[in-house]
Amino acid sequence: MSRIAQPGQPPARMMGSMHATVNGSARTLEVTSHTNALDWLRGQGLTGAKEGCAEGECGACAVLVARAGEDGGTTWTPINSCLIPAATLHGQEVVTSEGLGSPDDLHPVQTEMANRGGSQCGYCTPGFVCSMAAEYYRPGRAEAAPDASGESAHEHGPNGFDLHALSGNLCRCTGYRPIQEAAYALGEPNSGDPLLARTHQAPPRPTASTLEGPDGTFVRPRDLRECLDLIATHHDTVLVAGSTDWGVDANLKARRVPLLVAIDHLDELRSLEIEDAHITMGAALTLSEIERRLDDRIPLLNQMFPQFASRLIRNNATLGGNLGTGSPIGDAPPALLALEASLVLASRDGEREIPLADYFTGYRQHVRAAGELIKAVRIPLPLSTTSAFHKIAKRRFDDISSVAVGFALQIEGGMVRKARIGLGGVAATPLRAYATESALEGQPWDRSTVVSAARVMAAEGTPMDDHRASAAYRSAMLGMALRKLHADHAEVPR
Repeated sequence: MSRIAQPGQPPARMMGSMHATVNGSARTLEVTSHTNALDWLRGQGLTGAKEGCAEGECGACAVLVARAGEDGGTTWTPINSCLIPAATLHGQEVVTSEGLGSPDDLHPVQTEMANRGGSQCGYCTPGFVCSMAAEYYRPGRAEAAPDASGESAHEHGPNGFDLHALSGNLCRCTGYRPIQEAAYALGEPNSGDPLLARTHQAPPRPTASTLEGPDGTFVRPRDLRECLDLIATHHDTVLVAGSTDWGVDANLKARRVPLLVAIDHLDELRSLEIEDAHITMGAALTLSEIERRLDDRIPLLNQMFPQFASRLIRNNATLGGNLGTGSPIGDAPPALLALEASLVLASRDGEREIPLADYFTGYRQHVRAAGELIKAVRIPLPLSTTSAFHKIAKRRFDDISSVAVGFALQIEGGMVRKARIGLGGVAATPLRAYATESALEGQPWDRSTVVSAARVMAAEGTPMDDHRASAAYRSAMLGMALRKLHADHAEVPR
C-alpha cells in the first residue's frame, strides 16, 4: 500500500525549494517528512523500483545514488530506496533502472540480463540491474578477477565481478544461475558511457534543509552544533543516518515522530583517523566506507563486514546506528566488544568517552543521556594477534544472527596472555564473556584449556527460546564457537 500523502492533507512547508536530480533531470521534492524515497520515485512515474518487503531485504527497491569516491570522484552506490526518507535526497543525484537504458537503447547490464534469461516475472529485475550496474562501474573490477588457480571463482567472475554485490537482491522465479551468467559476461564500460564519465567528477554535497508537514518535521542541520542544539531541546527526536532501522519501523509499524534529524552528512561524524594508540571511526560513516578505508587493518571487522546484512544495507548502515538502537542481536557489538572499543558521546555540553562494555544497561537501553549522540567509535591499538567473528544464522549471508561471537586473543609462547570475547544473541544486551576470558587467560592454548573454557562459555548469558533458535541451541553454539576457534588457530606463532 502506498504511503504517499493523500489528497486533502495539508501540504508540506519547505524552507526553500527542495529538489533532486533523477536520471539527469531536476525534480521537485514535494513530500512529507516520512515519505520514503521509493514512494516518491514511484509517484514520479518511475515504477521500475518496487516494494517487496519494505525492510531492505529483497532489493526490489534498489536505486543508484552518487556518493563520494576515494579519489574525489563519484561512486555509483546502490541503496534500498524503501528505507530512506525522500527528503534526504535534497540536492542529490539518483539513477533508477529507467535511467540506465531504454527499450531502444539498453544498458549493457540490461542487455546481458535479457540475453541470458535473467528475468521472468521481472519484479526483482530493476533492483538487480541497479546493483549490477554499480559493480559494473566499480573502479579496479577487472583487476580483481581470480587468478589462474581459480581461487574464489565461485564468488568472483572472470571479469572480476563480485557476486557479493548482489547479496541484497533476491529472486524467486528465475533462479540465480542466469543472473550470475549475466554478471560474469559484462565487459568494461565504454569510454563514452555518460555514467562512467560522471564518476570522474565530484558528487553533490548534501545541503542543510528543513521540511515541515502534517506528519512531522525533517531537518538536515548545517553542522554538529546545530544538531546537538536540536536534540537538546527536542527529546522526541529520531536521528537518521542510513535509516536502515528507522525505515523499517516507519514502513511496517507506521511509526511517526515529530522531528527527524538527518546526520549522515555531518563532517564531524564522518572522519576516520588512524593514530599510534587507536583508530577512531566516525559514527555516520557507512559500513561500506569503513570497510574500504580501513583496507584490512582490523582483521576482526574484516570478517564481520561480509556477514552484516547485505551490500545494499552496508552502503547506508552505520556503526552509530547499529549501536544506538541497543539491539541485542546487532552484528557489530560482539566484534567491537572483543576489540575493547569505546564510544565518544557528544552533547552541547561537551564530549565523554565510555567503554562499549559499559554502554548497554538493558534491552535496548543504554547510558546515553538525553541530548547526547554517538560521535565516534574508538578501537585501541595494538590489536590482538588471533581474532575471529562467528555468526550463527539460518542463511550464510543477509540474515539476522541467532548467536554472534567476536574473539580477540593474544597468544604468546603457547599461552593465552589476553582474551576478549564479545557475545550477541544470548542476553538482553550484547555482553562481554568475562568468565570465559578468565578461564582462558594465563592458560596454555591447548585442547584441554579450550574444552574446559568451552563449558564455561556455554553458560554465559541468559539465552532464550524464540523463532530463530532455542536457548539450548544458543548455549551449545557458544561452546562450539570456542572449539572452532581453537581448531582454526591451534598452531600459533611462538
